[in-house]
Parts: sequence; C-alpha cells; structure tokens
Amino acid sequence: MTALCAVVAVALGLVVWGQLAPRGDAVPLSPGNAGPDGARAVTQILGRHGVDVHTAGTFEEAMAALGESSAATLLLYDRNGILDEPRLRDLAAAAGEVVVVTPRLETLTALGSGIRQAGVVPDDAPPLAPGCPLPDALAAGEVSGSQGFVYDGGVSCYRPAGSAAGLLAVSGDGQLTVLGSTVVLGNGQLDERGHAALALRTLGKSPDLVWYLPSLEDVAASGSGQTLDELAPEWVRFLGPWLLVVALAAIAWRGRRLGPLVFEPLPVVVKAVETAEGRARMYHDAHAVDQARDNLRAGILVRLAARLRPGPGASAGTVIEAAARLLGRPAADIRDLLNHHPGSESRLVAWAQELDNLEKEVNSR
Repeated sequence: MTALCAVVAVALGLVVWGQLAPRGDAVPLSPGNAGPDGARAVTQILGRHGVDVHTAGTFEEAMAALGESSAATLLLYDRNGILDEPRLRDLAAAAGEVVVVTPRLETLTALGSGIRQAGVVPDDAPPLAPGCPLPDALAAGEVSGSQGFVYDGGVSCYRPAGSAAGLLAVSGDGQLTVLGSTVVLGNGQLDERGHAALALRTLGKSPDLVWYLPSLEDVAASGSGQTLDELAPEWVRFLGPWLLVVALAAIAWRGRRLGPLVFEPLPVVVKAVETAEGRARMYHDAHAVDQARDNLRAGILVRLAARLRPGPGASAGTVIEAAARLLGRPAADIRDLLNHHPGSESRLVAWAQELDNLEKEVNSR
C-alpha cells in the first residue's frame, strides 16, 4: 500500500511539473521557440561554445545589453518593420557587428551599408554553394536557398545560378551582415548541409550576442503614428466634393421618369425539340440515369398504345402482348427490353436506340 501511494504521488508530481514547466513561445526565430521555425537550438549551441546570448524583447533592453559590451554582436530580425530609422542607427552605433535577417528595404536604407534587396531565390534552385572568398562561407559549405531572399552590395555569397546577388551579403567594412534566409538559423534544418556551421561562425565572433526581435511594445514606445490626413496626398481633399457631385448627377440621371410602364403580352412559342434537348441536358448534368429511363419507358408505352389500340385503361403488360402478337416475337423478349435498367449513361443511350428500333418496327407493320 505504501509503495502504491508513493507511485501515485510521483505520478501526480510529474503531471503538476509538466503543467507548470515553461513551454516556450511560438515566435519565429525566438530563442524560446523549440518548433521548426524557432531558434532555441542555435542559441543553445552558441552558449556551449562560450557565447553569452542576451535575449532582448524591446529596444531599451537591446540598447542596455549592447551597452554592457562594446564589441557585442547584434542579431536583428525585424520581420514586421517595426523599428524606425533613428532607432536602427542607434542600434548599429552601439553594436560591434550587426547581423540582420531578411531585412526590409527601409531597414537597409536606415543602416546605410550600400546593401540592397535584389529578389528571391527560385523555388527550384538547388543547394547554394559559397561562391565567394569569405572564410565563414567557405568553411560552412552549401546551404539551402528555400524561401530565401538575395541581396546585392558588398561581398555576396550563395548566389543562385545567373544572379549577381546572394543569400549572404557582408558590407565592405564587415560591420553589417545580411542573411536572407531564416531556414539557416531555424531548428527545423539546422543539422542539414552547412547551416549550423554558417550560423555559429556568423554569430559567434563575439563572446556577447544580443538576440533582438522587435515586438509590439516597440510600436507603442514609438508614439502615435501619422493620421490618415497626414498620409493622404494633397489632391485627396478635392476628391470628396467631386464624388458628391458625381453621386448627385447619377441619382438625377437614374431617377428621372420615362413615363408609365406598358404591359404588352408577347407570344412565346417553345419548340418541342428544344424542351426535349433541354431536359436531356439536365438529366445528363445530374447523371439522372434512372429518371431518364423511366421517362423513356413511359413515352414508348404511350406511343405503342396509341399505335396498337389495345383499348382504354390497358396496362403495360397488355401493350407488350399486343406488340408481340403484331411482330410475331415472344412477349418475354419485349418485356425484358422495356423493363431493362441501364447502369450507365452509355448503356442508357444504347437502350434508347433499341427502344427506337422497336417503335419503328411496330409503326412499319
């Protein structure tokens, strides 16, 4: 009994610990994200190689971490373009080296490195070779260009075929490194090709690494943005009155009376063949084989009864026997033909032709 209580207590403790243990986050390239698009693996590997990784969630935390070391490396992944030009310049001035992942045009312009966007890596591109003299790229070897962007300016590495821009670009002074792919740093493919080697050699040059992912707190800290009136061009203020004039003119045009409505009956004649073809198309579109079969059978019985004159109120069996006597054929053959159930549209067409032949044979006698 004591052993059972101990086992239950241990199991309960494990359940409580599992519920209270930190679960990380789901932010792309976050050191706390253990998913395929997270960066927990590369930050832990950097820590084992003597690199102290400082995670910053706001601009103030990033500046404080950079201020503790004059030669710290800054990794910046501003995927939503939150930071403005003054804050980007402050970060670049405080860091010894800046590594920017898939930056936007505004980010590159603010950093003033001469590196610019140059397109994307083709979806069917093979793994990219270094193709440049940078020691880090040569040591890492091939990397994947999946979902990557290419940049031109400075020294470009990992260039797709026929392109002068590369997945990795380093400024002339070596202070800015632009990496056009999150796959190289992500957990999902870190152990493939030269991803881990390139990540460690690019981010592990300094004993201090500030990992900064701008968040919504940085948006709030930047103050209120421009209003719609400030963003709109000057000519928009004349657009409202002009649209009002156009709307009034349209109301006057469409609202004028043209006189009372006159109702005139028009004769409409629909040919029987058009009705039959239209109904046949509907049966064909709906694959209504059984419904078409019933209509065809009822039609031929009515026409045979009118031709053979078996008498008022004659049943289908009476019509079949009259047709058999006229043609000199067994009644069972004609009954099997009329009671046949086609299983497909092609068989329905063939059966309809057989019914037509039967009707022609009766009419010819």
